[in-house]
Amino acid sequence: MDSVNSETAILVIEDDPDGRRSVEEAIRDAGYRVLVASTGRAGVDTALREDIQVILSDLVLPDIDGLRVLEAVRRQKPGIPVLIMTAYGSVDTAVSALRQGAYDYLVKPLDLEDLQVKVGRAAEASRLRSEVARLNNEARGRHSAKSMVAVSAAMQEVLRQIASVADTHATVLILGESGTGKELVARALHVDSRRAGGPFVAVNCGAFTESLLESELFGHEKGSFTGATERHPGAFERAQGGTLFLDEIGIAPKSVQARMLRVLEQREVLRVGGRAPVKVDCRIVAASNRDLEELVEAGEFRNDLLYRLQVVAIRLPPLRERMEDLRELALRFMNAACADHGRQIEGVLPEAWAKLENHAWPGNVRELRNVMESAVLLAGNRMLGPEAIQLGRSNASLVTGAGMTLAEIERSAILAALRRHNGNRQLTAEELGVSTRTIQRKIQEYGLPF
Repeated sequence: MDSVNSETAILVIEDDPDGRRSVEEAIRDAGYRVLVASTGRAGVDTALREDIQVILSDLVLPDIDGLRVLEAVRRQKPGIPVLIMTAYGSVDTAVSALRQGAYDYLVKPLDLEDLQVKVGRAAEASRLRSEVARLNNEARGRHSAKSMVAVSAAMQEVLRQIASVADTHATVLILGESGTGKELVARALHVDSRRAGGPFVAVNCGAFTESLLESELFGHEKGSFTGATERHPGAFERAQGGTLFLDEIGIAPKSVQARMLRVLEQREVLRVGGRAPVKVDCRIVAASNRDLEELVEAGEFRNDLLYRLQVVAIRLPPLRERMEDLRELALRFMNAACADHGRQIEGVLPEAWAKLENHAWPGNVRELRNVMESAVLLAGNRMLGPEAIQLGRSNASLVTGAGMTLAEIERSAILAALRRHNGNRQLTAEELGVSTRTIQRKIQEYGLPF
């Protein structure tokens, strides 16, 4: 007997003893565990009480019919496939059951081989649904606010704010220095909300040129510009029913800000080259490592857009203001790096902890993660010592010298930073203290190989 099949429970709801017995035997012969009920209500009670993978119900029952059984089960346990058995003259009713959510139907007198095949398909569908649900729950668990390190009072306040607003429709603005974990907060707001079953779409507003950002956010119609060979749904559309995370919102050009404001006010987008607006239903979570109020005063950011985005503001503290969290964060990153690289580290020496705790962490949690991964790779034994902790940035690859122009020095600095970050524009921009869009423009200006 297949061990997988033997763990699968099939509930048969049939009031005719002979028919029930033949169905039960056929299902047992296929290797499944069988439970039986002779009335609809008894069947529903069993389905809700027991761990059932598939239900096989007669259409005509002495109390409630198979359609009522289907309705009750779908209301309480929508993931269980329900197959309806019906006499030949009631096929139209069985087709109606399919429209109401039945998995399949069988016509009496039953072909027992056909029954075994259909039950097998339903059991496999049930197994796959359970596996998808399990993986989704695991993913939600990893990204939930409950999984975040929050020993410090500052982070406990952040978790309190997330819990307060996660299951609402409020637009949220996350503020904090680079590397503090703003996207982690955005994902927690998503998975801890009623929109968790929908998509989470993230767009870095600093990673695109102005025209490409408009297309990425709002979509475009076929033929709207050179290279637009087909219709492209924008991020607002792709996030339908879920959450759209707009990172580096302060870098968005003024034209894009104006279109964002329209979406927030009217809940519809107009694709580039489009004529008819498209209704959208997604929650907006934005983030910025720059002070948006200062950008408003400087005329670089729209005040009306800030008003719309800042319904709720969550400020993430830099790592230097939450040092109580450092050890737990460091151990989490160390264990993750050990798992990724097949290393085994048993602990951290006091001298290494001292080195970590005396550092200023300008790159915040992201810097700590990178330091711990590097330390795992450099560790000479199973205890992490101070020699493995590499802090600060190396500028060894920066080439400067007498006779170089300012442009040549700038090109060399950008090239060196790009190489250190494997071409990552965002990390390069953060190191050099400029916008991602500036890095993109300089790559093109200097013809850099990235």
